[in-house]
Amino acid sequence: MKNIVFISGATADIQSQWLAILKQELVNESILLPEQISDSQAKDIDIAIVANPEAKDLARFPNLVWIQSLWAGVEKLIAAVVDKPIKLVKLDDPQLAKTMAESVLAWTLYLQKNMVDYAQQQVNKQWQQLPCITSSELRVSVLGAGALGIAALASLKKLDYQVSCWSRTPKQLQGIKNYLGSAGLQTMLSKTDILINLLPLTPETYHLLDKALLSKLPQGAKLINFSRGAVIDSEALLKLLEIGHIAHAVLDVFEHEPLTPNDAMWGNPNITVLPHISAPTNMHSAAKVIAKNIIRYRENNIMPHAVDVQRGY
Repeated sequence: MKNIVFISGATADIQSQWLAILKQELVNESILLPEQISDSQAKDIDIAIVANPEAKDLARFPNLVWIQSLWAGVEKLIAAVVDKPIKLVKLDDPQLAKTMAESVLAWTLYLQKNMVDYAQQQVNKQWQQLPCITSSELRVSVLGAGALGIAALASLKKLDYQVSCWSRTPKQLQGIKNYLGSAGLQTMLSKTDILINLLPLTPETYHLLDKALLSKLPQGAKLINFSRGAVIDSEALLKLLEIGHIAHAVLDVFEHEPLTPNDAMWGNPNITVLPHISAPTNMHSAAKVIAKNIIRYRENNIMPHAVDVQRGY
């Protein structure tokens, strides 16, 4: 029986839940916490299952072959493997994509159906029916067309939105306009009523949505950010919200989490703050995906698809 290390910054209760589920799926593996592994045993560990570990926690295991992340976002792990022959595998779980697609659809409808305004009207005891644009008239654009983006695009298309996406490589998606490159991004933004960001955070996407690009959106456009906070220049966003160029932003991710109690975003009426809940990892489905990866590796020496650490995803 091989040892696998499980490294997580979660509470003891959450760690226990993960361990129980993983052990149920991987009966031929011994899954241990770092403190349960001696220094001599650490040299024999070849697989780490992780959730946002500290670099020092990984450094204790010098012979890792691959690191399996419990999350789809892996930007914090890149530094741990960039100069090492270690493969980094992000979580590629169909359930995660489905959950993200549901959140994208829910919050797109939230913006489309004037729910922000109706909530405020209730506070003000104001009875006023507001005009609502139909889905077929609404231009919704998604930044990123990986597994999560494609699932989101499919869910939007089912409700007959005018759907577009921007991606690094060309995508052939029926009924969905695909834009590429810097010029393509600017063109897409100029034709967008609701912009949804699902881009991974990389050196190329850090503050990609700055004042210049966000200003390409039409007056009164709305924004949903479900990937990483640092893809958007928050100061630029706040300025454009203040002048009404962007009407509302639904933000589930921030450069620094959690938001401090005195952060201005809490009280901004043009921002809906969410506590990073758009696509939480499902323990049971994720454990099945991870177990399949590990069993395939043990039996056939076949590695899962690894992240391109130079690109960051």
